[in-house]
Amino acid sequence: MAIFKSGNPTLSEKMFDRSLQLESAAQGTMSVRGAINKFGFLMLMVIAGAGYSWHLYDQFKQDTMMVLMIVGAIGGLISAFAISFKPNWAPYLAPAYGILEGLFIGGISAILNAAFAKSYPGLIMQAVGLTFGVAIAMFLLYNFRVIKATEKFKSIIFSATLGIAIFYLITMVLRWFGVNISFMYDSSPLSIGISLFIVAIAALNLILDFDMIEQGAERGAPKFMEWYGAFGLMVTIIWLYIEILKLLSKLSNRN
Repeated sequence: MAIFKSGNPTLSEKMFDRSLQLESAAQGTMSVRGAINKFGFLMLMVIAGAGYSWHLYDQFKQDTMMVLMIVGAIGGLISAFAISFKPNWAPYLAPAYGILEGLFIGGISAILNAAFAKSYPGLIMQAVGLTFGVAIAMFLLYNFRVIKATEKFKSIIFSATLGIAIFYLITMVLRWFGVNISFMYDSSPLSIGISLFIVAIAALNLILDFDMIEQGAERGAPKFMEWYGAFGLMVTIIWLYIEILKLLSKLSNRN
C-alpha cells in the first residue's frame, strides 16, 4: 500500500518502512507535534548559521564567509545524503544540516542583499516573508483539506520535482563545458515563467511533506522519525526560499 510518496527525496515510503524495522515501539512512536517541534529547532539552527554568515559579511570578512558557504553547501549535501540512507542518524545529523545550510543561505542572502541594496532594498526580508507566507498557506490548505494529497496529486508533483532536478543537473553539466543557458539566469519572461513554475512545485511539495509526517505518525513510526520528518520539511523550505530569492532577483532586474 503506497501511502508514502513525496516529491521530496528525503521522505519516502521505503524510509518509513525501514524505520519501523530499526527501532522498537518501546522507544516511543512518532507524533505530528513532535515533528513540528523539531522542525522549529532546526529552523533556529538555520537562523543561527545564516546570522553568522551575514555577520561575517557585515564585518568585511567575505573570504571567511565564502569558505563557510562552501563548507555549508558541501557539508549540508553530505549530511542530507547520510540522513536519507540512515534515517536513524537524523537526531544527530539534522541539527548539523540546519547549521550548515544556514551558513550557505546566509552567505547568499548577504551577497544578494548588498547587490540589490539600491535597486531592491528589502529583497531578503521579502523573500523570507514570502517563504513563510507560502509555507503557512500550504499548511492551511492541507489542514483544511482544500488540497488533498491523493495518489494522482503525489505522482504529478513527484514527476515534476524529478524533472526539475534533472533539468538543473543538465544545466550544471552544460555550464561545466562552457555552455551557458541564459534563460535560466536572465530576467526574460521565459526565465521568470520557469522560476514561477519551480516555486509552485516547491510549494506543493510542502503538501506532500505534511502528509508524509501525518501518515508516519498514524502508522506508528519510531520516535527518531520526528527528526527525519522535520529534516525533510526543512529541505523543502530551504529550496522554496532559494527559488523565491531567485525569482525576486529576476523581477528586480526588469525594473
